Amino acid sequence: MLQALMNLLSLCLKPFGHGRSSSSSDSKLESFVGVSKEGKDGLLWYRDVGRYWPGEFSMAVVQANQVIEDQSQIESGPFGTFVGVYDGHGGPEAARFVCDHLFRHFQAISAETHGVVTSETIQRAICATEEGFTNLVSELWSTRPQMATVGSCCLVGVIYQQTLFVANLGDSRVVLGKKVGSTGGIAAIQLSTEHNANLEAIRHELKNEHPNDPQIVVLKHGVWRVKGIIQVSRSIGDVYMKHARFNREPINAKFRLPEPMDKSILSANPTIISHPLHPNDSFLVFASDGLWEHLSNEKVVDIVHSNPCAGSAKRLVKAALQEAARKREMRYSDLQKIDKKVRRHFHDDITVIVLFLNHDLISKSAVQTPPVSVRSALER
Repeated sequence: MLQALMNLLSLCLKPFGHGRSSSSSDSKLESFVGVSKEGKDGLLWYRDVGRYWPGEFSMAVVQANQVIEDQSQIESGPFGTFVGVYDGHGGPEAARFVCDHLFRHFQAISAETHGVVTSETIQRAICATEEGFTNLVSELWSTRPQMATVGSCCLVGVIYQQTLFVANLGDSRVVLGKKVGSTGGIAAIQLSTEHNANLEAIRHELKNEHPNDPQIVVLKHGVWRVKGIIQVSRSIGDVYMKHARFNREPINAKFRLPEPMDKSILSANPTIISHPLHPNDSFLVFASDGLWEHLSNEKVVDIVHSNPCAGSAKRLVKAALQEAARKREMRYSDLQKIDKKVRRHFHDDITVIVLFLNHDLISKSAVQTPPVSVRSALER
């Protein structure tokens, strides 16, 4: 009996490491008793390291708004792994709705094909979530009309067997850290397509879709915006820019268009790519644009590659905050003392999820570890 107890304790105390493989019994035990170190440091919440199929993850969120508008989740089960980063704007409601409903739709739709995941699976789940939020806005129109002006970017990653699917609406981003041959170097490869009017390609896309509207994109205070109002061209929510019936009183005048809306201006149609996972693919960084505003793809990948995997997400958030402080000629310690809401003048809410890839597990395809379900734990 004593020996069995000692064996159990030794398993619980085993350390995590880069690409560490384990037996299925080890993984099951660690999923319940040795998953991670979770903590909160002021406006920063983090989970330093946890185990999912196929590998380890790190997760962190820092709040800047009065009510946090970022939501995120990791779901791992028999189908593989689902990661979501939802960067809300205009309020927290749309991001919360996406976090509550998108994965459920994904589960239901993939069940129809007996667990087979395709780009269409993700597309349909996003479409169902958009439809659900639009219906909610309709139900609340008489009591909470401003819900029509709330939206969320939506970045989704799904690892199914040996393939990564990435779907994106808006300007969150996923970057792959890829080993360069046997040199020990690491390359940063952006996998997601962003939809922000500050990108020339997106402005061309909008002008091509709205050839009779010379004001489809407007430069205001050095920033390109769709109709002079919003930067992203695709999102979930923002129904005032998608359905004419919501672009009227009593929503705030700054959201109402002076001319009739004859077609949807924003889109909820995601850009989806599939990426066959290769043994040189080391890790993935999913993050809201609050991270990429301060750190380049290369800098982010270098920070992750040059340090232990435990605490990777927290390390990236702190690096972004240090850069935000430097830009304002402040000390990082002084920035930490600034309260939420006021903090938004210095940086955005920032969400980071880092997935480390264990290719021994990926090559086996079958998922043997227990389910994992994690959501960011900041104030809701």
